[in-house]
Amino acid sequence: MPKQKTHSGAKKRFKLTGTGKIKKQGAGMRHNLEVKSSKVKRSLNKDRLVAPADAKMIKKLLGK
Repeated sequence: MPKQKTHSGAKKRFKLTGTGKIKKQGAGMRHNLEVKSSKVKRSLNKDRLVAPADAKMIKKLLGK
């Protein structure tokens, strides 16, 4: 059986942690930044963990 190819879009958006959880960039940092406070922008700029319900599908896309 052939190997599973890594999904090109998924590999740009998600990273695996050492314990196998999946990190992603938080939403909301692309536009309308001038109306957001510095405090909000700092909190939005942090990485987030993907929900366990979505993690199984994303791991499949990453070929893991």
